[in-house]
Amino acid sequence: MAHLLALDSYTTEWLNLLTRWLHVIAGIVWIGSSFYFIALDNHLRPPADERATEAGIGGESWEIHGGGFYRIEKYTVAPRRLPDVLHWFKWEAYTTWLSGFALLVFLYYFNAESYLVDRGGPLGTGWAIAASVALLAVAWIVYDGLCRMLRSELALAAALLGLTALAAWGATELFAPRAAYVQVGAMLGTIMVANVFFVIIPAHRGLIRAKEEHSEPDPAPALRAKQRSVHNNYLTLPVVFAMLSNHFPAAYGYSRSWLPLVALMAIGAWIRHFFNLRHAGRTAWWIPVTAALAIAAVAVAMRPADRSGPVASKAVPVSRAQAIVQQRCVPCHSEHPTEVGSAPLGIELDTAEQLRARAAAIERVAVKSKVMPLGNATGMTQAERDDLGSWIRQGASIK
Repeated sequence: MAHLLALDSYTTEWLNLLTRWLHVIAGIVWIGSSFYFIALDNHLRPPADERATEAGIGGESWEIHGGGFYRIEKYTVAPRRLPDVLHWFKWEAYTTWLSGFALLVFLYYFNAESYLVDRGGPLGTGWAIAASVALLAVAWIVYDGLCRMLRSELALAAALLGLTALAAWGATELFAPRAAYVQVGAMLGTIMVANVFFVIIPAHRGLIRAKEEHSEPDPAPALRAKQRSVHNNYLTLPVVFAMLSNHFPAAYGYSRSWLPLVALMAIGAWIRHFFNLRHAGRTAWWIPVTAALAIAAVAVAMRPADRSGPVASKAVPVSRAQAIVQQRCVPCHSEHPTEVGSAPLGIELDTAEQLRARAAAIERVAVKSKVMPLGNATGMTQAERDDLGSWIRQGASIK
């Protein structure tokens, strides 16, 4: 199946560029609207004018931006008469998910042998792709069921944290470490967009339909939509971390990589809670303090052990280091790579001088975290990693 999904590296690179660009732009718009409307809800105060209350307005807020004043009102359920122009907020969510799924296809499914699975992993590429897609649907089904069963938001949050931890552990068992982080982020992102598609937008349509039929709208779907909107707000920072995590090999290269993923996602939601409270007029200073302490604890816990014992004492000449890099790294990291269209991040390792200049990065991603080569596609052995580490710790001499 992997061969059926294979694309040449140049095509993949352009698909990656254009789709990622669209994904980032749509994500910024979606997250921005989520942050704004939750902040707006928290800024609302009871109307100062009794006539506004009689008209069904539940809260109002005065804001200043762009050189002018805004007065914003929110109805408890719906206005007595629908406006001629009504602005919707949905396509930013749909575009973010569709472009994100396209990135999964272009990067991880079309290149499953390199990105989605590790050599010697439990799943073949076909089964890994099927499992990845199925888990997106499972995430929504389980989450939606919990929302309908549990009445306590605290109990729901605890259940979601536990299930996210389970999903993170399971993903690291099934997929390559970097792909596992993206998979968990995609599962949470699927929950978010499904909230919009299956709950929030239908509730909006129900309100409009009731007004058009001159009947009293049912407030229950609107309350459920508000709940899911708040959930999406808390999931934004965890998802953003998962999607940016491929730039952080120290996390996904950790021996128990699911632990820092869950910890940093929980910290992201905790930080979001601080801003939501602040917008409601409460400054819980202890939240950023505890978040900073938690991040420091995660960083200390993940710090690689100093392997300066017998391995470091072994004399390794530059010729040995170069031979390893030529065989395992240069197929991609070269002026004329054979496996990709151009050297990733512009990193070339053709000469001893280039190798020495990148020695610290090589130690980080190939020796300590072992995330390179991607999916260990070139079959770097532990003995080769140890020899590279010894050469680097001896000063990375090229003489």
